Amino acid sequence: MFKKILIANRGEIAVRIIKACQEMGISSVAVYSEVDRESLHVQLASEAVCIGPAPAIESYLNIDKIIQASRQAGAEAIHPGYGFLAENSEFARSCEKEKLVFIGPNSKALALVGDKIRSRQTMEKAGVPIIPGMKNIPKDLSEYKQAAQKIGYPVMIKASAGGGGKGMRIVDNPKDLKSYLEAGQREAKSAFGDESVYLEKYIEEPRHIEFQVLADNYGNIVHLFERECSIQRRHQKIVEETPSQALDLKLRTLMGETAKKVMQVSGYNNAGTVEFLLDKNKNFYFLEVNARLQVEHPVTELTTGVDLVHQQILIASGEKLSFKQEELFQRGHSIECRIYAEDPVNNFLPSSGRVTFLKEPKGPGVRHDCGIYSGCDVPIYYDPILAKLIVWAENRENACQRIVNALDDYVVLGINTTISFLKEVINHPQFRKGKTTTSFIKMYFDKWEGKKKTEENLRLALIASAFDSFNKTYTGKSAGPAQKEIFSPWLSLGKWRLGGGK
Repeated sequence: MFKKILIANRGEIAVRIIKACQEMGISSVAVYSEVDRESLHVQLASEAVCIGPAPAIESYLNIDKIIQASRQAGAEAIHPGYGFLAENSEFARSCEKEKLVFIGPNSKALALVGDKIRSRQTMEKAGVPIIPGMKNIPKDLSEYKQAAQKIGYPVMIKASAGGGGKGMRIVDNPKDLKSYLEAGQREAKSAFGDESVYLEKYIEEPRHIEFQVLADNYGNIVHLFERECSIQRRHQKIVEETPSQALDLKLRTLMGETAKKVMQVSGYNNAGTVEFLLDKNKNFYFLEVNARLQVEHPVTELTTGVDLVHQQILIASGEKLSFKQEELFQRGHSIECRIYAEDPVNNFLPSSGRVTFLKEPKGPGVRHDCGIYSGCDVPIYYDPILAKLIVWAENRENACQRIVNALDDYVVLGINTTISFLKEVINHPQFRKGKTTTSFIKMYFDKWEGKKKTEENLRLALIASAFDSFNKTYTGKSAGPAQKEIFSPWLSLGKWRLGGGK
């Protein structure tokens, strides 16, 4: 087993991995950019190394700096989390070259499934149903135009080197193709360091169903059932749940075995997710492999009892899977809401600034994976996800009510968040009936403006102001730039002194 692991990420996922390391008796090394100096993951890790300025391309996407930090700290392995370099085969190869264990798939498998075009080609040869689309990356606009005409509008622009909705665009009209391609390429370059995009047929009103898979280094593969991820805004998942209301036992078994086949033909190891689109007639199509831990992994953990981060580390250290497919089952229902630093009443614009107050929801069956705290700063440079609120209950209706109650009990002051919006999504009659497709948000919340400020909103604003004043008075912190020294959690206590003296 490893003695020290470096986490090449930030925010709530870095915190999640650090806590798994603590549970397994492994020292953790955090990396951070200059604006993340006071971040929660930096405070919780055993040690931390600064890897550069705020822009991700100069820090979290800089392979050389992360490898150097690993060497400096004496780490034996690197966990990439999700996003940034998690699906970058060059990064995995660099780790292998430097004799560092990459806690994810081997570089050969990662190059295959991480490249969406090659992955589609491989799946088609293996007899896995795929969505009609491009089988190579074009060199110029004319090839994109020809392909779009052949596929038929509407088409979907997708990043070849990564997922998570980054770079995605739906093109309904040929006149928009050029500008949408350029925008998708810019976003893909910023998120993954690779601007390659391709086109595939856009299937209207499907369900987005994914299967969690674990594969060890000895050929053993299991799936841990599905997650329904159809509630999406701008192709970004915001609510996930399991089990899906769309699958019966027969379809679940078929899709699960297909997911395992996808991983087998890819030579895949470690944790990964096989994503499918399910149309109105219950036909499913291979979408892509997310070759990493997913944001929504907690709902699988709560319904199967399997800790996926623990399993990632065990597999990477050379352990065999300790369970077989027939030993896995689901119990109850779990729902996750992603909490973003966005203003839902202003077209979901990113919201940066200081979190003046945080009240975390608690209670039976409530889990909160969080990367912020009262007094921390939310920078403008990265994905705006702050936390994930996850609940478990015996059935779906109880899970819906439990997460609504938890959202009611959730307070974040100082910045805008999606909490109020998520509560209305969960409370929508069609969601309660399980009638969810990828067009759900556009269909029912396209012109959502939220609720006007009430006396309660104003009261909360006053609390935020008072709390910020308290921070400035007792901790010396202001809304200015981050301090140069590493933040200490002792500062958040206010004025204090050791007892016993006079």
